[in-house]
Amino acid sequence: MTLLSRSSTAPESGAAADPATGGESRSSSFVSYVRAYVALSKPRVIELLLITTIPVMFVAAKGVPPLGVAVATLVFGTMSAASANAINCYIDRDIDRAMRRTRRRPTAMQQVTPRGTMVYGLVMAVLSTVGFVVFVNWLAAALSLFAIAFYIFVYTLLLKRRTAQNVVWGGIAGCMPVLIGWAAITERLDWAPFILFLVVFFWTPPHTWALAMRYREDYAAANVPMLPVVASDRRVMLECVLYSWATVVVSLLLWPIADTTLLYPAAAGVLGAVLLVQAHRLHRQVRSGVSGAKLKTMGFFHLSNAYLALLFVAVTIDPLLANAVG
Repeated sequence: MTLLSRSSTAPESGAAADPATGGESRSSSFVSYVRAYVALSKPRVIELLLITTIPVMFVAAKGVPPLGVAVATLVFGTMSAASANAINCYIDRDIDRAMRRTRRRPTAMQQVTPRGTMVYGLVMAVLSTVGFVVFVNWLAAALSLFAIAFYIFVYTLLLKRRTAQNVVWGGIAGCMPVLIGWAAITERLDWAPFILFLVVFFWTPPHTWALAMRYREDYAAANVPMLPVVASDRRVMLECVLYSWATVVVSLLLWPIADTTLLYPAAAGVLGAVLLVQAHRLHRQVRSGVSGAKLKTMGFFHLSNAYLALLFVAVTIDPLLANAVG
């Protein structure tokens, strides 16, 4: 059995091969093959994980981290995330077929066989773990393996289909890159990475619920009890406000814990204020009776993406600034 499904590569019955275009067809098939496996890795999710991994290495190194360790951490961290995401696609292929947002994933479209998906995920898990051990250190390898196992067994298999708290506790897997990045540089853990861990932890639920409100019908059709499916808009937006406040408050704790310059708290304060204003605005709209598409929660979703990215840019720049003025 090939790793790609037969339907995505086999010629139509009775069609004769054209020698003039045979090479081009094989090339096209190979490109499609590669694209399918890249899509299994969920590259947009990996981008977000890398946004949090790189800055914490700058903080841990108190400046520019060693290039070799940084590159190895990013490479094997990408492979680790690809592993978890691919196995998630294998387990959730029935859900993915039922949802508009995910029905074009390779497993849902049968571009990749279930067996191929699982083999790819397991191979990536082994290679990433071995790579961390050989080129980084044991602690980073253990944290990476924990993240894979947690995402698969706790979030995907235990929480996702059973509780509206799925993304709250399941989001722990998405917080692990900050610990991995710190451990890669220092070979230990400290309070600073745990503060950033909590920033991502509290940021994840409102970010995800904003998206889930846009695709509420999808989750309902797939029997996934996301909070917007099982709770009122008012409750969802209240929790978004509370988690946003927790995110901003915890983000400011990095200032005394990591002894940052004034750049970081200034940036965290401004970005946090923008996030909170938007969260409170949506909450007020819900309380006044606005619901459904009129809420425009995708605006909050995109804003929260920008918030996290810019906050971690400030995390990256701060130690460089401290070195420049010190």
